[in-house]
Amino acid sequence: MSDLRFAPVPITLVGRHVRLEPLAPHHAAELFEAGRDRSIWEHMTIPPFESLADAERFIESAVEEQKLGRHVPFATIDAARGRVVGSTRYLDIQRPHRGLEIGFTWISPEAQRTGINTEAKLLLFRHAFDELGAIRVCLKTDSRNERSQKAIERIGGRREGTLRSHMVLYSGYVRDTVYFSVLEREWPDVREKLERLLAR
Repeated sequence: MSDLRFAPVPITLVGRHVRLEPLAPHHAAELFEAGRDRSIWEHMTIPPFESLADAERFIESAVEEQKLGRHVPFATIDAARGRVVGSTRYLDIQRPHRGLEIGFTWISPEAQRTGINTEAKLLLFRHAFDELGAIRVCLKTDSRNERSQKAIERIGGRREGTLRSHMVLYSGYVRDTVYFSVLEREWPDVREKLERLLAR
């Protein structure tokens, strides 16, 4: 029987380094500034932001996916500065099977290699497992993105395999996608690793 708690909805998740807020139109200007570096979009299916209108369309699309029950998008906010530095979301939500993906994640270069992304992952995993009752959370990345793969493995994500010719990027490149997962029984170990990384 499925768990009736497993119904991801917009929510604000707060940590010491980061605040995750439901993505909304008022985030557009800061989101545009955060996404100006083209390197952010190298492994993404959508092109870099060229204008504020692009950021507005990004939000409109995300909110539409939310209304359809397919995604729960967040603005990633640097808690110290109170500014948007990127975005992430729950997607591929499998309600009957109590599973979802953490993905569509990007963050401005200035906020990379800080505690922001690590704590965002902790908040998202914790909400999924401890509050929603997830039994499986997955992450995926471009097979060429070795840094992302190592980061997922470092926190305890288990490599599941590669889907070949899985996604067409905005550049036209057809990428292979590597899938990872964390299961409910593995979550305590992953939580410990994330907390240890944040304590450094």
